[in-house]
Amino acid sequence: MNITTNRLNEEQRMQLRKEIRHFCESYSNHYWRELDEQRAYPYEFVDALTQQGYLSVLIPEEYGGKGYGIMEASIILEEIHRAGGHAAGCHAQMYTMGALLKHGSEAQKMKYLPLIAKGDLRFQSFSITEPEAGSNTTAIKTFADKTDDGYVVDGHKNWTSRIEQSDLLMLLARTTQREEVQKKTDGISLFLIDLREIRKNQPDSLIVEPVTTMFNYATNKVWYKNMHIPEDALIGEEGKGFKYVLDGMNAERILLASEAVGDGYFFIDEAVKYASEREVFNRKIGSNQGVQFPISKAYASVKASEVVRNMAADQFDQGMACGELANTAKYLSSKASWEAGNACIDTFGGNGFVKEYNIERKFRETRMYQVAPVNNNMILSYIGQHVLKMPRTY
Repeated sequence: MNITTNRLNEEQRMQLRKEIRHFCESYSNHYWRELDEQRAYPYEFVDALTQQGYLSVLIPEEYGGKGYGIMEASIILEEIHRAGGHAAGCHAQMYTMGALLKHGSEAQKMKYLPLIAKGDLRFQSFSITEPEAGSNTTAIKTFADKTDDGYVVDGHKNWTSRIEQSDLLMLLARTTQREEVQKKTDGISLFLIDLREIRKNQPDSLIVEPVTTMFNYATNKVWYKNMHIPEDALIGEEGKGFKYVLDGMNAERILLASEAVGDGYFFIDEAVKYASEREVFNRKIGSNQGVQFPISKAYASVKASEVVRNMAADQFDQGMACGELANTAKYLSSKASWEAGNACIDTFGGNGFVKEYNIERKFRETRMYQVAPVNNNMILSYIGQHVLKMPRTY
């Protein structure tokens, strides 16, 4: 199903890039470095981005959004990262939108989407991963038990990011035990939970434990304890939630590939500038092939991943199957940003490890993309099995 209603042409997309670059000028590397040191959430940045309408670009115009496509959303995230920023504080509001738009009821969309578009509600949290299950989502144990007026949720999740900064939570839970279904993907349901109601009326049912990571990422372990949620929290049909999540995974891969592309260009921009200014042995270090060639190779890798990302986004926005390109874009961009990061650190030498140059911060941040939102080995398995038609590896 194609939910895009207002795709931009190339000239309009270039204008969007310029707008984002101008917006990001107000949030310098110093801003992001201070947040990283404090492990603080970028409230000011996210609020301003929301007020400008950039986080509601995927919401259709009829609900107060811009009705743009994944390509336009990708440009926004890419440019944030190219400017030295980190969109992890807000990117979920883009990639969680698909499940609500495609499978949510009209009542749910009318209730929440206009408020999200206006910035009156934050929709930043998706609770899916569990410690024992990991990437094997069908092995989750969090259970939503059906009652007369809704469900009672019990379970434990990890990597539930931004729940403290969100008003709405998307939760994946079993509604039928795994041993009671014929297909392991059945019996899993998707819920949209109003955290404001939970915090007001059932505060003890939600336990959140922050997790400190090697970069500034507002993620948590979460326990759901006898949490009562209404029946209308269910998205779509009961037991079909795994399919709904799969629908959104291509969008997530494309969007996070865009962040990696932006990181790659950040490293290249910084390396080129430093190599063109820094003098050692009475010559610019950029005139040395040992410095210039790794930067050039990294640029070629980032550029190639950008092209594949563009192809994936275009297919997605046309409502076409794009699993191959979305996964390939995520794989290539994560490798390319890491290559660019290493070339940049090599160019800066010892200064690359000094915080005030901002390279080491971005280096820590961009490492994530080889692991999340899906490990690159899982992508290789997908390509091997579904694209190349080789035997299943797991």
